[in-house]
Amino acid sequence: MNLEKSNLNFVDTHAHLTDCAFEGEIETVVCRAHENNVGAIITSGYDLKSSKEAILISEKFKNVFASIGYYPEYCENFDEKSLKNLAKSEKVVAIGEIGLQYTENMPPKEKQIDVFEKQIKLAYELKLPIVVHCRDAYGDCLDILKKNKEFLKFGGTLHCYAGSKEMAEEFVKLGLHISIGGVSTFKNAQKTKDVASVVSLDKILLETDCPYLAPVPFRGKRNEPMYIFVIAQNLAEIKGLQVEEIAKKTTENARRLFGI
Repeated sequence: MNLEKSNLNFVDTHAHLTDCAFEGEIETVVCRAHENNVGAIITSGYDLKSSKEAILISEKFKNVFASIGYYPEYCENFDEKSLKNLAKSEKVVAIGEIGLQYTENMPPKEKQIDVFEKQIKLAYELKLPIVVHCRDAYGDCLDILKKNKEFLKFGGTLHCYAGSKEMAEEFVKLGLHISIGGVSTFKNAQKTKDVASVVSLDKILLETDCPYLAPVPFRGKRNEPMYIFVIAQNLAEIKGLQVEEIAKKTTENARRLFGI
């Protein structure tokens, strides 16, 4: 797959280049993405260590940026002062991924909510958008975002969104974006397809969440940013649009939201 001759341009708004799956290959992966029309990549931290690593990677490549924050699993280690210091880097474009996950063996809900709210307010203080992770907690997530609506001035996105189309519309009403990834290409992902069909294109972002969730026909393999085209092509089919329009609008959305 090589789209070098086309005029398409994409932004992968959520990648994990710090993952060990890319060890020793980050430069190759970034270059391969660029050759396949990915003009920018946002690599996401999930705790202090990975946030530092995300910034280090972003500083090595002109077209790579970083989002930093504490994922629910690591909320008990939350260090606001250190996170705020990391945000001084010019390559930091968002606070995230942050949010809630109510699966087994996760920190108490009360702690997750407390740290989620603190990071929402920190993002507002830093004039940055938020990148929200939510799993099995969409009701509480929506309630918290509504409660903190005044701190959402700089926007944000629901990363790897897996909720209902009705709830997606509620998040959009708060000024947030919905991020569509490889799951939207899976045959059994009708709910995600429904969301993609109803949410206005001006509120949609594209992401790979690599190295996880590779789109069909690469499902089960290591995901990477260059596969964003496959996700875009599938979204075009869902919405009955040309892939050029998907590329143009989602890239505009990402560059406006993240200031890149």
